[in-house]
Amino acid sequence: MDTPLLALTLRRSGHAGGRSPEAAAAENMRQLIQLRWIAVAGQVIAILVAHFGLGVRLPLLPMLAVAGALGGANLLFTLSLGRWPVVPGEFLFALALDMAALTAQLYFSGGATNPFIALYLLQVVLGAILLPLAMVAPMAGACCLAFAFLSVRHLPLNLPASVGGIGDLRLLGEWIAFVMVAVLLLLFITRISRNLRARETFVAELGQRAAEEDGIVRMGLFASGAAHELGTPLSSLSVLVADWQRDPRLAADPALREELAEAQAEIGRCKEIVSNILHSAGQARGEAMGAAEVSALLDEIAAEWSAVHPSIPFDYHLADLQDVRVAAEPALRQAIWNLLENAGEASPGSVMLEGSRLDDWLVIAVSDAGPGFSGPQLAGIGKLYQSSKGPGHGLGLFLTVNVVRRLGGRLEAENRAAGGAVVRLLLPMLPAASQKEL
Repeated sequence: MDTPLLALTLRRSGHAGGRSPEAAAAENMRQLIQLRWIAVAGQVIAILVAHFGLGVRLPLLPMLAVAGALGGANLLFTLSLGRWPVVPGEFLFALALDMAALTAQLYFSGGATNPFIALYLLQVVLGAILLPLAMVAPMAGACCLAFAFLSVRHLPLNLPASVGGIGDLRLLGEWIAFVMVAVLLLLFITRISRNLRARETFVAELGQRAAEEDGIVRMGLFASGAAHELGTPLSSLSVLVADWQRDPRLAADPALREELAEAQAEIGRCKEIVSNILHSAGQARGEAMGAAEVSALLDEIAAEWSAVHPSIPFDYHLADLQDVRVAAEPALRQAIWNLLENAGEASPGSVMLEGSRLDDWLVIAVSDAGPGFSGPQLAGIGKLYQSSKGPGHGLGLFLTVNVVRRLGGRLEAENRAAGGAVVRLLLPMLPAASQKEL
């Protein structure tokens, strides 16, 4: 399988409880962009209210120009979001831009004597949350230097004694600045904390999947070793049955001759299964993946499974899947076969295989008329050794879930209202361009 196809399957996979580090970084940048829009709007409103409403003479043109430049830069951040992964250096640049705009606004409005000098604390806290440790100290140092600069160089801020019954405007400004910092920190840190928890959940999911992959590798090694060991006794049995078929005394009995032929066929099937196990174990997973035509794959599986289980009523339906392809690997065929085997054991009287599409997803559904799943079984579907057959079972569904997840899909299971259960595999269909390339 080539890199674009693998990337497609990875992008289409979802994580219900977690968020990847790349997605978490993008969400953090989105929160920072929203905070910057609030800052731009707040600056414009504060400048206009102070100048025209409170009579505080401010250099309107340069201060509004700084707010406009910050808004333009934020628009560029908004347009670029999602075009490439967000890196720590981008957060540092964004926070440095905010600090520079704040420094310029304070320079034009009293410097360190301006009550809104407390907004530097917001920059320091955001830097501590969003930046790596190596970048936090330079960010905090830059804020300290900017504060020191504004202490000695700034345009004076002349506040009137009182306006409209309002007493000390400086005290009022300090209170407003405190409320702004408190509210913005509360909103931003709450969202960032939620985002970080989602990232931690994603990392925990990766750890669980790594453990499952390790278990799959160990099971593969065990299956490969068992297949090697089974080869010798199967060959011996094949030779013995062949000798019995050539024995005139046994060949004279038609019933016994027919049973020997069936035994030879079953031994041949066992040898074929062992050969397939050894062949699959020797293939590199990345090299074995490719694109499969859905109709041909399901037709082949349906024909072979019905031939192996002639006593089980079997229905097969395929709807509107001509020329549809999905990313696939050799284990996908075995995954679907496992579902059919489970359905056949649960419901020897009725098994159904259906293939359909739902938007851009291929839906492969296996239904039965058995007793269905219990509540705990549905909650633990696909977990190792979670099965209605008792301890030591459930390996087939566990492997099926991992195969489908690797292909960017998911497994769903539910009980049917009419009785029995249905298990669905949802796999992302390949776009037409990807199908032609492959």
